[in-house]
Amino acid sequence: MTRIERLQKRLPKLYIDAFLVTSHDNIFYLTGFDLMEGDGYLLVTANDAIIVSDDRYQLALEEFENDEVVATITRDYYGALNRICQALKVTVLGYEDTISYRLYDILDEVMVADIVPFTNLVEKMRMVKDSGELVKLQRAADLQAQGYQYILGQVHPGMTERALANRLDFWMKEHGASGASFPTIIASGANSAKPHATAGNRVIADGDVVTLDFGYFVDGYTADMTRTFAIGSIDPELRDVYEIVNTARQQVIDHIHVGIHGDTLDAYGRQLIATAGYGDEFNHGMGHGIGLAVHELPASYGPATTDVKLHNNEVVTVEPGIYIPEIGGVRIEDDVVVTHGGSRVLTTAPTDLLIVGD
Repeated sequence: MTRIERLQKRLPKLYIDAFLVTSHDNIFYLTGFDLMEGDGYLLVTANDAIIVSDDRYQLALEEFENDEVVATITRDYYGALNRICQALKVTVLGYEDTISYRLYDILDEVMVADIVPFTNLVEKMRMVKDSGELVKLQRAADLQAQGYQYILGQVHPGMTERALANRLDFWMKEHGASGASFPTIIASGANSAKPHATAGNRVIADGDVVTLDFGYFVDGYTADMTRTFAIGSIDPELRDVYEIVNTARQQVIDHIHVGIHGDTLDAYGRQLIATAGYGDEFNHGMGHGIGLAVHELPASYGPATTDVKLHNNEVVTVEPGIYIPEIGGVRIEDDVVVTHGGSRVLTTAPTDLLIVGD
């Protein structure tokens, strides 16, 4: 059964006649066609799948090989939607509740059919990966591991965080990545105590720890990896913190299995960090789902996520961290497939503390 067929099968149970897909990632997931956000939509009815866009995409849609999908070319996207729905006798239309208020206002104005919002309808389909998706995620993870090795050979005292990020970006794109899935984090020295510091003008110095957190798309799918390394001799406390974080990461990975709840899984790493005396210095969730987006379902899991339960072939990150103000921080992140047999780690880069310049 195709992805579109799976969605079509659900429509009667949702008491809707059709579903409007406007999210770029969801259109790509369902059809394989790369339609930029805002340049049209996909309408899925019980028997049809129709991409509506304008003449900028006409040639690409003519060349698009997908027997399930037909195309309509128009500049009047939502007038066409209303006409199509009337012709197909759609009386109740579902739509993604992530649309802008402006688009909602347009739908409310032009549609004869009743419109009903849905939360994460296609996103929930995307949670469980098929074999082809896992292959693409492994490719992305492998390329990031290679990119990390490249950076270890490039970094040296005196260069800025931004310069290092630029070198990584060039290397990743030269070797098959289409682009970053989020702004690369390169946080050195005291900046590494900020979990979401972006690469800036700080000059990397001897004695720094450097946290590198990056994600790049390969064939539409993104891995997400963090490594922390040292430049020369670092604060002994940070060496100890590194071992605590690395052990916590492995503890969580060792306990991943189908059916475990997010809060239970989180506790295996968080309790270890708290017992070591750094509970207050771990101030974010343990991980999140990845795939076509760097943050997707299953949602971020942490101490309060009793409603997150892992399923076979979901892919999640495991990324504990400890952040000590004015001194520095450590985060280590792997991408992991949930299986009935436990966990399968996609990230191949080493996790031992690496000292650049030793």
